[in-house]
Amino acid sequence: MLILQVHIHVKPEHLEEFREATIVNASNSVQEPGIARFDVLQQEDDPTRFVLTEVYRDPEAPVKHKETAHYLAWVEKVTDWLVEPRTRARYINVFPSDQGW
Repeated sequence: MLILQVHIHVKPEHLEEFREATIVNASNSVQEPGIARFDVLQQEDDPTRFVLTEVYRDPEAPVKHKETAHYLAWVEKVTDWLVEPRTRARYINVFPSDQGW
């Protein structure tokens, strides 16, 4: 498993648009065979900050994800709505076992 956490800071005037576009992207993403999980989290004390937790079944899955129509549409929509470029950190799974996903 490959796990990405993507940190996003959204301009306040675009919060609802960002949420809607991101939910569409996530809803389509979880249907990809290479994605085990795709969570969208919004920070409680600063609603302009989000974390996407993306769990991929294999190293090729993120590459395939970035080629999908829903991902490309999402990037095109949201890029101008961000305060700063997205950042991400890559993780490997420790627990539960990969079969637990």
